[in-house]
Order: sequence, then C-alpha cells, then structure tokens
Amino acid sequence: MNPKIDHYLSDGCGRCSLYSTPECKVHTWQEELKYLRRIVLDCGLDEELKWSVPCYTHNGHTLVMVVAFKESATLSFFKGALLRDEHGILMKPGKNSQASRVVRFTSVDEIVKLEDVLKAYIFEAIDVDKAGLKIKKKETSEYEMPEELQQKLDEDPDFKMAFEALTPGRQRGYMLYISQAKQSQTRINRIEKCIPNIYKGKGYNER
Repeated sequence: MNPKIDHYLSDGCGRCSLYSTPECKVHTWQEELKYLRRIVLDCGLDEELKWSVPCYTHNGHTLVMVVAFKESATLSFFKGALLRDEHGILMKPGKNSQASRVVRFTSVDEIVKLEDVLKAYIFEAIDVDKAGLKIKKKETSEYEMPEELQQKLDEDPDFKMAFEALTPGRQRGYMLYISQAKQSQTRINRIEKCIPNIYKGKGYNER
C-alpha cells in the first residue's frame, strides 16, 4: 500500500477549500473507498497518487482510479470503452466521454454484491493494456461547431488564427464548453469570456 493514498483517505485531494476538514467528501465515502481500494490491490495493480487521487497502474499505465465525489464513491476505468461490460454496469462520466467509464457506489453493500464482477473487469482492463489496445477518438473536425463560435471565427481573422493555433484538445474543449449552453446569448457570453485564454493559447479553464 502507498502511504500517499492513506493521506488522501484522511485529508482529501487538496483541490478545494474543504481539504483536511470533516466536510471533505472522502469522509462521506470512507468505507466505500477503502473497500474499492482493497479490491483493486487484490488484482495486483500498483498504487500511485496522480492528479491528487488514487490511481492504479500496470507496467506504468494507469488503468483504474478510486475517487470520492459528492454523490458517490467511484471506480473509474481509463479505457472502459474497450471493456465488454457484460453486466451493463459501466457508465460514461459525461455525455462526451470517449474512453473512460465509471461505476458509482453509495454503500459498501453495493460494492460487495459486485466484488467478483469488478475484479473480472479489472483483470480484463489488464488484458486490454497488455494487448496494447487503443481508443479511437473522434477528430476535432467531427465535433459540431457552435454557430456562434463559427460566426466569431468568420468575423475576426485574428481570433480565428489564435483559435486554430490551439491544440486539437483545447479546441474541442472550447467547442464542447460553448455548445453546452442552451441559450444563444449564453453561448456568446461564454465565447467572450474565453477570448483572453484563446489568445494566450490556454484551455478554457486554465489560469
């Protein structure tokens, strides 16, 4: 066991103001997180702290994460989209997620009932890693461009140049962030808010 994970379980990830307080969400799901941790370690994965959360690796490749969210304790598979999911338990963490899949729990009893299934999925994830299988991700051109963003690109050559100089991942991030707003004016407001970061070559949520 990695002592850094013990620190995570006692104090949290440190990414919000609730760090090391009784209100931190790791305390809400303490027993669930510990049980999930044991299951993953039983499968022989190495335990590391990455992105401030417990990650489990095989030959240096991250396969699984055990994370506390406000609503649940979660087992996350990095390449879950490649698993067969014969029991239909895997969910996309977000509607645009391409690779990762998660299983959410709100009680230890739920985990106990699925323990054998979870171990089977983890061993399958190891096999996927050994086989070198890759997720075929959508190209940036396959994403729908928000009309308001396209209009801004057409109207402002300097802005278009700055946007096209972004990495494909950052371009997709802006397109998804802007398109998620339901109202046209909200999408326009999001574009205006993002302009400084776009000119700086940053992602929409980078500082």
